[in-house]
This record gives sequence, structure tokens and C-alpha cells, in this order.
Amino acid sequence: MSVTATRDARPVRWPVLRPWLGLACRLGLALVWFLAGGSKVGDLAASGRAVHAYQVMPYDVATVVGAALPFVELALGVLLLVGLATRLAAGVSAALLLVFVAGIASAWARGLAIDCGCFGEGGQLAAGQSPTYGPEILRDLGFLALAGFLLIWPRTPASVDGWLAGAPVEDDDE
Repeated sequence: MSVTATRDARPVRWPVLRPWLGLACRLGLALVWFLAGGSKVGDLAASGRAVHAYQVMPYDVATVVGAALPFVELALGVLLLVGLATRLAAGVSAALLLVFVAGIASAWARGLAIDCGCFGEGGQLAAGQSPTYGPEILRDLGFLALAGFLLIWPRTPASVDGWLAGAPVEDDDE
């Protein structure tokens, strides 16, 4: 086997693998947003209380943010599921995840004992319960990695973005 054949064989793997990794990232992040938004949309007041538990904004503002957040999360889930405006959805996802990481880190640094409210009601923990800030931050950083992948390579198989572009995903050098 010549050096040229070896060199040519290596780059072929990434263009074949990348779209499928992107699809997994896109669908995985969509699932995260559906679970997060779906767990909160039934009780918007509880979502507002969870946001207020971070003690970074007035109660009235926190309740509005808490009520809007599930709908933003569900909208991101829909966009990512169908693969429409994937780079934009990934960018908004990344920004939200950075805010969530900063909020959790802030609560941890200030000694608050709260449930993040990421996938449910959240708010103050009962006496004797310990917060799990470290795993929550690591989880959100993992989700941030999925969003980062999609920011770099947004076109994936089975997506509206790919269909609108009309070109095979493998030919995409975004």
C-alpha cells in the first residue's frame, strides 16, 4: 500500500462519520429540550419558583422567565428534531446551557441548597437534602458539547436544513 493510499483512506472516515455523529447530537439535544420543557410546561408557576430560587432576579421577573423557559426549550426541541435552523438552535442552546452552568455554579458558590429545576419543579431542597451541583454542571457541559458540535457542523442527515440546501451532507464543509 502506498503512502498516498494510506493518506487518502484516513480523511474518508470523518466525512462519512461526521453527519451521523451530528444526527446523534441533534436528536440527543432535541430529546434533552423536550424532557426539560415537557417536565415544566404543566406547572409554569413551579418553573417560575425554581428560577427565583437562584436569587439572581426579582420574583416578578423570575416568574416570567420561568413561565417562558419551557416554551423556549420545547421550540428548540422541535427545531432540532426536524433539523431546521440547526445552527441557530444550537447557538441558542449553547447560550442557555452556559447561563444554566453559570446559575448552578453561582448557587453553589453562594451556598444555596436548591434543586436546579432543569427537569422538574426545582426550588429549595428539603432539610437534610444535599444539592448535586457538580454532576448537574458536568451534565450541562456534556449537553453544551452536543450544541458545540452542531454549531460547527449543523447539517445532518434527515434534516430540513439538508433538504433545503439540496446537497448531500457529506459534501458539506461548514
